[in-house]
Amino acid sequence: MGSAGGGKPAAVAWEFHATGPRNLSNPSWRDLVRSSWTDPNYRRIAISCFVQAAYLLELDRQEKRTGESALAPNWWKPFKYKLVRPLIDSRDGSIYGVLLEWDQLAALSDLIVLRPNGAPKFVLALRGTVLKQLTVVRDLEDDFRYFTLESLRGSVRFTGALEALKSAINKHGSNNVCIAGHSLGAGFALQVGKTLAKDGIFVECHLFNPPSVSLGMGLRKLQEKADKVFKRYISGSSSNAGEISHSREEGKVASEIGEEKLIKEVKRWVPNLYINSCDYICCFYADRSGVATVTTEKYEGHSGTHSKLFVIAKGPKKFLEAHGLQQWWSDDYELQLAVHDSKLMYRHLKSLYVNES
Repeated sequence: MGSAGGGKPAAVAWEFHATGPRNLSNPSWRDLVRSSWTDPNYRRIAISCFVQAAYLLELDRQEKRTGESALAPNWWKPFKYKLVRPLIDSRDGSIYGVLLEWDQLAALSDLIVLRPNGAPKFVLALRGTVLKQLTVVRDLEDDFRYFTLESLRGSVRFTGALEALKSAINKHGSNNVCIAGHSLGAGFALQVGKTLAKDGIFVECHLFNPPSVSLGMGLRKLQEKADKVFKRYISGSSSNAGEISHSREEGKVASEIGEEKLIKEVKRWVPNLYINSCDYICCFYADRSGVATVTTEKYEGHSGTHSKLFVIAKGPKKFLEAHGLQQWWSDDYELQLAVHDSKLMYRHLKSLYVNES
């Protein structure tokens, strides 16, 4: 699930000056007065570039590009960040993520004496699938793991990402740390974020084209439909239909009370989702039944918000481009904020507080 930037034919095409964000202002002393990081568009652009760096660090490794010829560093340096360490998969030696830190020395060269308001101290960025000979086996193994189990907890990448983020949190606090990923990497980011949230640790999370399709989800929907049919049959054929109906009403009231409490709990952690409805890997987060109705108006403070769901408008329609990462730092496309919540994300977050059978 995913490829470097969305399927460009050659890594050399991903030089920052050629395909990176346009009209991007360099950080300066003015950020001490009014930080660029308080602008959600700048934040999205910067973090998507960090995820692109995770892709390129692996491609640099495969194609033996080092020093001045390496492509990846140019995707974090303009934002005044530096590489702390790459995350390496012990199964095949591939790089699946990067841990970046605010580079105060580089910032001083532009007279930035303090980290700007809103700029995270550490960012953990996780890539998606790279369909190259040296990575494809382990990448597809994790893709298959998610598709069949709807969980990535058994992967060594999940363990490595969780340990790296916990280490940064222990040193600098959860408010100074951010996690992000694209495609399969977004699946890992969501899993890591959920795990921390379950322990009461809430970190900023950005999910670009997160996978929404799994065999487990399909089987669960079939089971839910079968349960509804069975309950209708029982309630219609039982001689004690009145008692059953009364019991169901009591259960409904109790369920509604429990749901209100659950909503308050779920709202404690609010991930940022970036979805293209033409991408069939992530489109189910933007439920076509109308759950994720979008608006061009600025929308803040929705009382039931469980996630910030951004849907790209007038964006790429072909699958490879719709699933690509480049659209999220491009200024050619219009972005809309969904008014209503994603049912799928709510179900993910509900599992934090309810033991689902």
